[in-house]
Amino acid sequence: MRRFRPFFRVCVALLVSVPGMSTAQDRMFSIDDPSVPDVLGPENLPPSFFTFSPGEYWAEPRDSYWLEFSNWVLTQERGHGDRVQALGEWADRTLSGSNQALPDNESYLRIGFATESEYGDLAQFDPEVRFRLEVPTVEEKLKLVIESESDELIPLSERRRNRQLTEDERSETEATGAFRYLTTVGDAINLSNDFGVRLRLPPDAFWRAKAEKEWQPGEDWKLGVEQRVYYFHQDGWGTRSWFGAGRDLGNGWNTLLSSEAEWVHDERKFELSQTANFYKRINNRSTINPRVGVLGESKPGWRTTSVFADVTYRYRLHSDWLFAEVIPALEFPRDESFKDQASLVLRIEMFFSGSIERPY
Repeated sequence: MRRFRPFFRVCVALLVSVPGMSTAQDRMFSIDDPSVPDVLGPENLPPSFFTFSPGEYWAEPRDSYWLEFSNWVLTQERGHGDRVQALGEWADRTLSGSNQALPDNESYLRIGFATESEYGDLAQFDPEVRFRLEVPTVEEKLKLVIESESDELIPLSERRRNRQLTEDERSETEATGAFRYLTTVGDAINLSNDFGVRLRLPPDAFWRAKAEKEWQPGEDWKLGVEQRVYYFHQDGWGTRSWFGAGRDLGNGWNTLLSSEAEWVHDERKFELSQTANFYKRINNRSTINPRVGVLGESKPGWRTTSVFADVTYRYRLHSDWLFAEVIPALEFPRDESFKDQASLVLRIEMFFSGSIERPY
């Protein structure tokens, strides 16, 4: 995992995916990825970390319904996190023929609950579930990867606005299972090839390849590129090119400017995106991530399809796995004659992960 860690992880990489953060650009600049713990054990943390006074740290808890509920949630995370880890380690040992599991198991289970309110629309409650079982085998060059969704089949406009959407607004792509072969070209280009199927009846075989490179031309700017090519038996082939440039703006702010072009085979057209991301860690519990973006397409002519802006405020409620998000967003879609479409998303998210090197 460390060998493929992206170059533009600001402080701590923060979710999006997201939940299935499957693309290099999302990992390079994203919203609090709870899969990467950002604190040490509680006994090693400074007093400023806690939301209560140091004298209250060892105080006896008061009985309450909230305390009983929070203790139940903590128990679920600890128990299910170990189960996720155990499943990954078992599959690792079984497939590799080794008695020991490798230390870069990236399996996770992400569960969230989100509500969205729009103009003239009451808030709606939607559960969200994402998962990945990624098992390293054969000296870390071959992996079995099972994921809840296929990133290649999600429209570009949806991927760029992923955190603004609730579950019922996202495309259904079915879970996938694939063997991933990892190689390195030279000293800086990472290359992977996946061979697998969409887990449905009838199954849909696919192949996808990804190459990524990152470099730093000077002290200020950091650059990255990613190229993907994929083929699904039932949906045809496609290709995607991404370029990003990031730098430190000072006063705790960082930025990432990114451009992406994707060929949509079924519609014989290109989809395009241009986004500007800004990121700041406010304190050891909260972060803020404003964004502005423009989406476009090449058919029937080169034109803008949507302009959007959003701000993600993310707060770590507990440890390295329980988070809350508030995301006000504004979109101007061509389909609505560029009339403003405002929304507000509230999300609670739990992240169950079995990390062999868990910090506490």
